[in-house]
Amino acid sequence: MTIYFYRERDKPYGCFSNFSKHSFELDGQPWQTVEHYFQAMKFAGTPRAYEIQFAKAPMEAKVMGNDRAYPIRDDWEQVKDDLMRRAVLAKFQTHADIREILLSTGSEELVEDAPNDYYRGCGKERTGKNMLGKILMETREKLRRE
Repeated sequence: MTIYFYRERDKPYGCFSNFSKHSFELDGQPWQTVEHYFQAMKFAGTPRAYEIQFAKAPMEAKVMGNDRAYPIRDDWEQVKDDLMRRAVLAKFQTHADIREILLSTGSEELVEDAPNDYYRGCGKERTGKNMLGKILMETREKLRRE
């Protein structure tokens, strides 16, 4: 069976969304959501990263992170997946309730059913890379070993 998720408000798997309001700390910094962290890391060490870190909502953080008036870091394509892995793991290590939801999925395939995202999600035709789903499944295995 495959578990599809997308919106943070969808139960019970909305907590898998990077927009879910599950804060965590990483590298001594507080983060409201995984989306805040991920978007801010495009501009690590700059004032733009700080602005994104404290954006009011995850959608605002996403819009700010996708604004190409600000140049993103040169190594972004090489580091983005590992940064996502770190943030997702920190989120699920911080919150026991959603960790249990993730672990309860057994060995099911997890797929972000994002119609406009063919990298992190599966895209409209469900042919995308599903990187977030893969990272969640990796995180699930890592948590099982802990």
